[in-house]
Amino acid sequence: MSDKSAHDKRVVDQFTRWAKPFAELPLHSEAEGMARALAAAGIDRRAHVLDVACGPGIVVCAFAEHAGHVTGIDLTPAMISQAIERQKKLGFTNVDWRVGDATHLPFEDSGFDLAITRYSFHHMPRPDLALSEMRRVCRPGGRVVVIDATPTAETQAAYDRMEILRDPSHASALTLEQLRALGQAQGLREVVVDSYQLEARLLTLADAADMDALDALFDADIASGVDQLGVGAWRADDGIHFYFPISIVAWNRPD
Repeated sequence: MSDKSAHDKRVVDQFTRWAKPFAELPLHSEAEGMARALAAAGIDRRAHVLDVACGPGIVVCAFAEHAGHVTGIDLTPAMISQAIERQKKLGFTNVDWRVGDATHLPFEDSGFDLAITRYSFHHMPRPDLALSEMRRVCRPGGRVVVIDATPTAETQAAYDRMEILRDPSHASALTLEQLRALGQAQGLREVVVDSYQLEARLLTLADAADMDALDALFDADIASGVDQLGVGAWRADDGIHFYFPISIVAWNRPD
């Protein structure tokens, strides 16, 4: 099995187990972050939108209220099943779904006005290939948007160690500078850079088997007073809380 195939299997295994809990996590539907995503996208009622690595369809259904048509694609069939349930519950008819690989999108060139992905690049060993595919399927003059956690250069290695312990499908989180450089390398024109903090409770984001090791890691980081993980962690009555450092970068594909 190739390295890519082995990693894809880890992603599918992880998100098959987590499909329903992931879909129900309130932080994934958090209003401020979604409003910032919509603002960065700059779509209108005629727009054809592609959400790459769409998970349980949260972004797709949010954008379906504002766009002409939205397509969601994800590597994990169980996530698409959750997305279809969400679509049916909300009653959207301008949506469709595909199972597929972000680095080999099964769409023609220039078929979408917007290609967006949220909270996915850190799962990809080659996010540059996914961005290249997003650029390819976006029409000239259209927009490409990436939203993901972006640790600082100083905290990146520690952040990755924490995330791999919490989620074995994690590959590496890019810094904001690295993410912006990917767009520059693709010849995309940067139009939006935004950021926000996404509060999370550790207990809702990891398997019970991993919790002792994660608790120890976070407690040591909190006790150090240095924030080596770069997530501003603290312990409350209901467990450890922390912030994902989220960035939004939007580019236009040149005409």
